[in-house]
Amino acid sequence: MALIKSISGIRGTIGGEIGEGLTPIDVVYMTAAYGQYITAACPAPTIVIGRDARPSGVMISQLVAATLQSIGIQVLDLGLSTTPTVALAVSQLAAQGGIVITASHNPGEWNALKLLNKDGEYIDAAAAADIFSLAAAGKPAFVTANQIGSYLLREDGYIAQHIQDILSLPLVQRQAIQGRQFKVVVDAVNSTGGIAVPLLLQALGVACTPVFCEVTGIFPHPPEPTTAHLGVLQATLQQGSYDLGIAVDPDVDRLVIFDEHGEPWGEEYTLVGVADYVLQHSPGNTVSNLSSSSALAHITQAYGGIYTASPVGEMHVVSQMKATDAVIGGEGNGGVIYPPLHYGRDALVGIALLLSHLATCDKTASQLRRGYPNTVMCKKKLQLSSDIDPTAVIAWVQDSYRHFSANTLEGLRVTVEGGWFHLRTSNTEPIMRLCVEGDTQQQADEIASAVLQRVKDRFPTINIGS
Repeated sequence: MALIKSISGIRGTIGGEIGEGLTPIDVVYMTAAYGQYITAACPAPTIVIGRDARPSGVMISQLVAATLQSIGIQVLDLGLSTTPTVALAVSQLAAQGGIVITASHNPGEWNALKLLNKDGEYIDAAAAADIFSLAAAGKPAFVTANQIGSYLLREDGYIAQHIQDILSLPLVQRQAIQGRQFKVVVDAVNSTGGIAVPLLLQALGVACTPVFCEVTGIFPHPPEPTTAHLGVLQATLQQGSYDLGIAVDPDVDRLVIFDEHGEPWGEEYTLVGVADYVLQHSPGNTVSNLSSSSALAHITQAYGGIYTASPVGEMHVVSQMKATDAVIGGEGNGGVIYPPLHYGRDALVGIALLLSHLATCDKTASQLRRGYPNTVMCKKKLQLSSDIDPTAVIAWVQDSYRHFSANTLEGLRVTVEGGWFHLRTSNTEPIMRLCVEGDTQQQADEIASAVLQRVKDRFPTINIGS
């Protein structure tokens, strides 16, 4: 399977042929190219690295560290960590960049290099283009023996510092949370959320019942935190007396919520719930991506702010947040970006802010969720054969809906009766994604079915999955 290259780095399945799977050669070339790009601006840089718990992470991390050292870079290795923890460490230590070894929500046979700039944010498109060009040239410049960079493994302290930074935020109501004596069930898919989330809850005075919090990297279910994959979490909530269910992905930048009855909020409503709380105390603008629920726009407008949509991808969201001075933003996949902490998706700050909301509004999770616009999302994956050009699929659908209002900022987003749909090429998997929102489940399903039928009529070999 071909490597996927995007503004955040590269990802692929482990092994196989060079340039197809994520092989050691691909890792070395990409890391060396990133290192060359960084050293061009700073001759003696420090790079922070960290990884999720998947088994290939140790091997990839060792390759990354050794390659960076071989071009004269000082390496600070956080070991098992989270993407937002690495991001915070980069900015707080005044490092020149960071690499997170994680394939996020992809299955266990995948891994990836997420590339960060000196602010602990994803590199931009121009930087990515330069780095990919250097990697393709395949001519890394290695230093001599007396110039090899240092290596320091610091596995302790940085997640704790991350949590302390969260607790120091004015909107995190630690005493109110402790006073509610919340009981929470956590599914961390046996990755580093199994370290970070229980530590955060303990610091907040919340009783934590762990589900799949052993940090083995062996995922007990598909790691994308969607309702279909979280049956054990849901069943645990339904069988006990709990206030909330929490699920995170392997690198802890996505957060999904279940209420006290085991009913899912829907991943789109994580950001909505957190934004509702933030906007109550800090009215202002918000940003999410084109595939995210319109509920955030409704909430924002109710508080007198302006909502803006960006292309899908954290870097795009962050760029738009800075441009509009947004007080909160993120993505509808459960990603929360809270600028007073840092410009990156962070499930841990999302948990603290949401618990603060629940602790101070005197409502249960189900009552809070019922207060938000009740639109319904439907998401599908389109598996393409190698002979199908995604741009041709989008062009066909755009022509089919030429009489409707369309946005082509990224892929195709069309407003139709009863809702909208967004069709685009994935940045993280070799697929296309169709995201639909309707006023009711029936409307969402009907919109999705109509789009997919038009696609299948023209491209019958495309396979449709959920």
